[in-house]
Amino acid sequence: MKQQIDETLSWGKQRMNDKALIELVTHKVLEQLEQGEPCGGCALRMCEAGQRACDTVAQQQKIPVGVSARHAHVTQEHLEILYGEGHQLTVHAPLYQPGAFAAKETLTVVGRRMQPIEGLRILGPVRDYSQAELARTDAIRLGLNPPIRDSGDLAGSESIVLIGPKGSIHLEEGAICATRHIHMTPQNAENWGIREGDLLKVRIPGERALTFENIHPKISPSYVPQMHLDTDDANAAGLRGGEGVELLKDERYLSGVQSRDNSAD
Repeated sequence: MKQQIDETLSWGKQRMNDKALIELVTHKVLEQLEQGEPCGGCALRMCEAGQRACDTVAQQQKIPVGVSARHAHVTQEHLEILYGEGHQLTVHAPLYQPGAFAAKETLTVVGRRMQPIEGLRILGPVRDYSQAELARTDAIRLGLNPPIRDSGDLAGSESIVLIGPKGSIHLEEGAICATRHIHMTPQNAENWGIREGDLLKVRIPGERALTFENIHPKISPSYVPQMHLDTDDANAAGLRGGEGVELLKDERYLSGVQSRDNSAD
């Protein structure tokens, strides 16, 4: 009986047609693509390894949405003041961008109203600047009016205090609301006709449909495509993270982009 089964399997393999082979190879390739780390990059969802919503969207040639909760970036010097000499950030969850992670370390932040917000997570690795990125509703609670800025653009930003278990830091300039932005590779930018300094525009479909403008491209070979919104913008559009969007084209946004130099009406 076993011999008959083996002969049947052998015959079946020999008779496998090209279509079946292609389907098998495709299945194996997709399995490899889905072999990855989990992702904790969105405030409103957590994706398991091999089931990252943004991966599925990217395979559909759309730009996935990542929802960023309030968080901090710190220098190594400030980390050691906040958490003790020689302290190193420890990974809590990988983020979607390669090499980035949500750290286990969290901070308390205080503004002019002296009403603290606890549990502000540090994102790693350490940076060459320290800042707190807040949604507007966070800033209101703290009594702050932070400017909308790219990460690291801190000149003239709001003052804020970061408190850790071992110490505190008063940043004279350090609180911002992050600009809407899309991470992309240079090849993505070339394909989409985007340059540094352009402003992008996307339409969010659905029951709470919105059009977002003034989205900054962030271009680097180390990035993968993803649009980052804070929790205020995401909640306004009914987004959880992992949804797909496309650049919007109209008479003002040639190929989905508007130059900052020509943004005034």
